[in-house]
Amino acid sequence: MRAAVQNWLARGWTTTVEPGAKDASLPSTDEDLGPWVHDPRILAWADEHLPELRRSVPEQRTLRWSLGIGFVVGLIAHVSGFLLKSSETTEPLSLLADLLYTLGWALWTGVVVVVFFQIVPEAKTRQIKRAADAFEAALRDQARAGSGQVPGPAAAGEDCRMPPK
Repeated sequence: MRAAVQNWLARGWTTTVEPGAKDASLPSTDEDLGPWVHDPRILAWADEHLPELRRSVPEQRTLRWSLGIGFVVGLIAHVSGFLLKSSETTEPLSLLADLLYTLGWALWTGVVVVVFFQIVPEAKTRQIKRAADAFEAALRDQARAGSGQVPGPAAAGEDCRMPPK
């Protein structure tokens, strides 16, 4: 028997582990994904939108949108809670104001932490990788023009960590 059993729910496919199974694997073939994969209307939509989808995944568009929404909602909740706290309110409303203030503060500061500890380092890593790829391509082009062969960075006789002088 398979380690994973796919159950169709109203929301889509889910993977659950059978008793005694070591691990669950995600669907790997189009038969596992369901009959909708072969629907001509869905295939036409996918053909039209697949390039945009492939571009949006590495750009982390979904992550950035969710962080932006979280920041705005958190800031609104923080300010609303502050305004409710500072006004003359009764005890139940004061408790709600404190909760709203704290939730808003936690939400928007959490987004700021994620930006500084995940988004900025990943962007810097991508920038360094693009620069390294550009240097390697320039070294290959230079080696091709000079000798007619394509050496690696060590065979070029140059230290590829530093740009040429």
